[in-house]
Parts: sequence; structure tokens; C-alpha cells
Amino acid sequence: MEIDPRILMFVVFGAGLTLAVTIERWLARIWLSLPIVYVAAGFAIWSLPLGLPHFNPTVDGFDAMTLEYATEFIVIASLMAAGIAIDRPVSWANWRQIWPLLIIAMPLTIFAMALLGWWALGLAPASALLLGAVLAPTDPVLARSVQVGPPGEDQRHDVRFSLTAEAGLNDGLAFPFTHLAIAAVGMTALGSWTLEWAALDLTRRIVAGCALGWVVGRIGAWYVFEREADAPMSDIDEDSERSADPVYSTSEGLIVLGTLMLAYGLAELFQGYGFLAVFVGAVTARQRENRSRYHKISHHFIDQIEQIVLVAVLFGFGAMLASGVLEALTWPAALVGLALILIVRPASGMVAEMNSDLPAIGKLAVAFLGVRGMGSIYYLAYGQNHGAFGQIDVLWATVSFTILGSIVVHGIVAGPFIRHVEYRRAHIHRGQDPNMESLSPDQPRREIGERAQG
Repeated sequence: MEIDPRILMFVVFGAGLTLAVTIERWLARIWLSLPIVYVAAGFAIWSLPLGLPHFNPTVDGFDAMTLEYATEFIVIASLMAAGIAIDRPVSWANWRQIWPLLIIAMPLTIFAMALLGWWALGLAPASALLLGAVLAPTDPVLARSVQVGPPGEDQRHDVRFSLTAEAGLNDGLAFPFTHLAIAAVGMTALGSWTLEWAALDLTRRIVAGCALGWVVGRIGAWYVFEREADAPMSDIDEDSERSADPVYSTSEGLIVLGTLMLAYGLAELFQGYGFLAVFVGAVTARQRENRSRYHKISHHFIDQIEQIVLVAVLFGFGAMLASGVLEALTWPAALVGLALILIVRPASGMVAEMNSDLPAIGKLAVAFLGVRGMGSIYYLAYGQNHGAFGQIDVLWATVSFTILGSIVVHGIVAGPFIRHVEYRRAHIHRGQDPNMESLSPDQPRREIGERAQG
């Protein structure tokens, strides 16, 4: 019997969605991550002679456009979830550990990767700059395991907060340098175009994205808590909240999704950075009625959407690997990717966190756990669709190998590393409180967080 590839894709995707939660829980016991398994499954399935369509953006412009749109949506969903999860009040002092990651680590990473692309891979300056911009940002999609937990849970210490906030805000520098690379195509010298880039892409679009995100976030929060809520959930004490039914309508998810997509669309219409607007809008809305159960409901809704799209994207990335996106990979390109994961990001992160209040192990965790993923695919697809870059196959091979390396290395290391950091933190708290029980590094992550908060 001949198998229809379209129906087979439904079977693969349906099975992937159904088993995702169970597999993720099982993998947590052996310190592995879901992306490792699903990318491997996608690669294996698309390598079989089943007639499934190839997916290779280096040879098909339609594939590149599809990648741009698919990864654009999942990044939006991830930024929504990350922003809603952050409950730390926004101020320069409260977020002081984030700014060095943006103004020191990001530029250092962009410069180092652009230099390696030019020197080791022989890329033209514009292509080398695109490589640096694409690989510099920490990914908000695949960094789920190292980010703060949902509202109301206790996974909120400084390391998780740093990685979550950085992943949400580093679009503010990744996108400007992506635009700079696009503008540099065909240019042989600096000129007025660099001043235009600094005024528009580096300044105006960042300001517009932040401003529109803040405005939409404020309006969205007012609409929810003043117009939609029958009673303020913050008035419900902790004991009654467990048993009380939510007093909101069933449209919580639709409202938050619509509001934050509105922030993205308005920011792009007014030439701002939509990703930045989504994250700023989500954080702004989260500041209103901080203890409200509404935020947890909204986060759960967005998280479900994110996981659905993530399964498809992970299978798609595995399909890309099976379809030949790594054919242009060379040893120098592979070494460049490994250098980012093992040297460039950790070194730039440690420099940025030099004056941080985090202990040494916390600084190392923030510096090392800079996961690369779907955001890099989006930026590269965007660059390919908006500029005529040379050696695009080398760019895709290098970026894809780097993402694959990050999925494997960080997927294996992140769980025990974060658990160790949480154990050390809990151990310090136990030393300050003689009534706190002794903790083992093998105890569940959430239990450690709960006791550390005690």
C-alpha cells in the first residue's frame, strides 16, 4: 500500500504532540531535553524513503520564507510566555544584572563571530556580520528549561531571571545588526548609510518597540483588570484561591494573545521592533495585579500554543538536517560553531557579569547557558529573504550546526547545572536558617526552589 506523505506528516505530528509531555517528564529524569529527541526523530523520519518533502532553505526560497514565518510566530509566543512569567518589578536597580548582558556580551559576541566568519570561513563582510548577528542572541524558545517557571511557582532565582530577561530583550541588538548586514550588502566603504542605520535601526526602532509595547501592555492590563474581571483575584487569599473557581471569562487566552500580537503588529507598522514590543508588553501587563491568578491562566494558554508550534518546528529542523542543509559544512565552520558555544559566549558572558552580585557559579551558569535555537533560524531566514548574501549555504550550514550543537550540549548540561546552582543557593539559605532541612542535589527542582524561598 502506498503511503500518502501528507497523511504520514499528520501521523508524525499528532504522535509528537500526544507524547510530548510524557517524553519530557521521562527525559527530565535522565537530564536530557525534548529538542534532542524530536530533532533526532525528525532527522530519522525524513531520512527514510517515505516520499516526504525535502526542506532546505539553501536551495528553495519558498522554504526560507516558510521558515521566517513559522519561526517568527514561535518566537512571539515564547516572548509572551517569558514576559508574563517575570514578576520582578521593572527598575534599573532590579534589572541591573541584565544590562551588561545586552550592552557588553551581545556586542562582543557579534564582533567575535563576525571576525571568525570573515577570517576562518572567508565570508564577505556583510555575510560575516550577518553570521554574528544571527548567532549572538540567546534563544527564548529552546531556553525553556533554564528560564523562570510559570507565575505562582518558585523557580525565580537570579540565574533563571537573567537568562529569561536576556532572551526577551536581546532582540533589541540582534535585529539592528541583522539590518546592518542587509544594508552592507554590496557596500565597499562606510558612508551615510551607516548613519542612517544608527538613527533608524539602532535607535528609532528600539525606542518605538519599547514604547509601543509599554502602551499596549498598559492598555491590555487595564482592559483585563478593569473591564473583564468580575472581581479582583488579588483580593482572594492563598487558601481560598486553591479552591475558588476563576472569576474571569473563558477568553483569557484570546485576550492576552490578541493584545500581544497587536503590540507586535503595531510596532512593525510604526517601524519598531515587534519582538521587543511583545516582551515589553508582556512584562508591563504582568506588573499590573502581580499576584492575580489571571497571569497564570494566560501563561498556561500561551505555553500550550508555544509547545504545539515547537513540536512542528523541531521536526522541521530535523527535516532540514536530513534534507542537506549541512552539505556545505566544513571543519572550520564546525569549529566556529563550537567556539561560540564553548568559548565566545561563556567568555563574553563572564566579562559582562564581572560586577554582578551573583556568586561565581551563578555567573558561570548565566555565561554558559546561552542557548541558540529558533531565533537564529528566524534572523537568518529574514536576512536571506531581504538581502542578496553570498555563500548563503555556508551560513545555513554553520548556523544549523551551531544550533544542533547547542541543543545537544545545553540539552545535556542545563538540567544538572541549573539543579546544582539551585542546590547551592538552597544550601546557603539553609546555613542562614538552622530550621531548614538538609537538601540533596537529587531532590526535585521545584522542591529545592520552594525551600529556598522559605
